[in-house]
Parts: sequence; C-alpha cells; structure tokens
Amino acid sequence: MSLQDHNTPRGKWWLRGKTPDYRFTLANERTFLAWIRTALALMAGAVGIEQFSPQLASAELRFTLAGLLLCAACWMGITAWRRWRRNEYAMRLDSDLPYTRGLLFLGLLVVILAVLLGLLLWQARI
Repeated sequence: MSLQDHNTPRGKWWLRGKTPDYRFTLANERTFLAWIRTALALMAGAVGIEQFSPQLASAELRFTLAGLLLCAACWMGITAWRRWRRNEYAMRLDSDLPYTRGLLFLGLLVVILAVLLGLLLWQARI
C-alpha cells in the first residue's frame, strides 16, 4: 500500500487492519466532538453578531464577520470528520497519526476574526 493510499482511505476502510483499542477510538471521537462543538460556537457567534448587534457597526462589516464565521464552521465540520476518519484508519493499521495542517489555518482564522471583531467594536464607539 502506498503512502497516498494510506492517507486517503476508500471503500470499507473500517474493515481493514485490526480494531483499535476502544480507549483510543473513544479519545478520537471526543476530539471529533470538540471540533464539532467549536463549529457550533462559531455558528452561534455568527447569529449573535448578525442578529443582536445592529447598532455596533456597518451592515457590511457585520455580514462579512458573520459570513466568515459560518464558512469557518462549515470548514471545521468537514475537517472534523476527515480528521476522525484518517486517525481511525491510521490506528487500525498501527501507523503514525497523520499531520493536521488545519490547525495552522484555524489559528490564523482566529487571529483574523479577532481583528474583525475588534474593528466591529471600535466602529461602535465612533
């Protein structure tokens, strides 16, 4: 099996290899759920900014920030599932867990969102 095949499981990947220790499977699931909780928090933030802060800033800035939060939530939902699947597959094959490039993206996204939120709050004071 090539490295490419290992990183992108296809078909009934859950039947390959051996069943991992249930503790590791449950830890992988908890990580998945943490990513999903974060995605839900981003969606709640988008709704909160759009619905409960019309007086804080321009409609364009609020819409941009809410849209960015919703896009990030969507990305996190997809990434959570892909990450869970790839980790589970690696555990079944007794392989190293795959590197997650999404963490860098998530960190940058938080910085961008913080700057935009700061701009939104700054506009409210003007």
